[in-house]
Amino acid sequence: MPPFRPLIALTQGDPAGIGPEVLLRALNDDAVRQAARCVIIGNLAVLRRVARKHRIPMPLLAPMTLTSALESAPGPFLAEAAPCPASLALAGKPSAESGLAAAAAVKKAVEMALAGTVQAVVTTPLSKEALHRAGVPYPGHTEMIAAQCKASRPVMMMVGGGLRVALVTTHAPMAALPQRVTRRAVYETILVTHNDLRIRFGVRRPRIAVCGLNPHAGEAGLFGKEEGAAIAPAVRAAYDRGLCCQGPFPADTLFIPQRRAQFDAIVAMYHDQGTIPVKMLAFESGVNATLGLPIIRTSPDHGTAYDIVRKGVAHPGSMIAAVLLAAEMAARA
Repeated sequence: MPPFRPLIALTQGDPAGIGPEVLLRALNDDAVRQAARCVIIGNLAVLRRVARKHRIPMPLLAPMTLTSALESAPGPFLAEAAPCPASLALAGKPSAESGLAAAAAVKKAVEMALAGTVQAVVTTPLSKEALHRAGVPYPGHTEMIAAQCKASRPVMMMVGGGLRVALVTTHAPMAALPQRVTRRAVYETILVTHNDLRIRFGVRRPRIAVCGLNPHAGEAGLFGKEEGAAIAPAVRAAYDRGLCCQGPFPADTLFIPQRRAQFDAIVAMYHDQGTIPVKMLAFESGVNATLGLPIIRTSPDHGTAYDIVRKGVAHPGSMIAAVLLAAEMAARA
């Protein structure tokens, strides 16, 4: 019996960034072709322009059709979400037009996943500035997809270098963290992480470590009160519910090899606390997975990289890893 190859929607991302380039390079990767069948949500003219510029082999993209042939045809397929001029490709700067195109691709991919047409979604980078210029009322992928899925607690998890790190807060200013790191937010993040580790990652009995917010995890209140007021009570509540959960631990020692090996995932309080360790270990292969959704969604852990769009040097490792992780998660669904 041939191995299961899920049908996965890959969004083009911001056409002015490196999304089309890393997408095309991933489509030419043997591991990706063996692991999944892909539906590209994007624009053929944009992809062709990028392929010509960087001399990337352009795969034959079959038109997306909702027929029984889709279940067995090898792909890749193409579904256009919205008109998108080829001139946006390689532009190397955000615009309202590129933001609208990126948002439309995400919306269509999620619609397909919710309908069961595809088994997972992989999103390539978009620009928060471009979304803002386009009037899209979300700061990024996670919030946009969560709203479409009606998910109350989406959780960003960074995966790479042997680490799985879930974030209580994401793109929040440091000054806002004391108000956002609440007992409820920490508890719900632990719970979502536990559930998705079991369902999506196949971990039967997840072991979760929780970071403190302040240096030395607050040092018994000397360096901050959030650990005692919010984080420790949330950890106790999760433990009392039967979860294997410990903390809060000082973040500066939790990520060393001897400590992190004792856990299946770490819950960090804010963006850089969790993303820096992953990017240090897996800068070119890290993946952003959104937990707490009714669909599977992964993404490379880098941005649009406007400064290198014309150079043809964008590394596809993170994009390839995102597709492979999505395929692995879909196989467990």
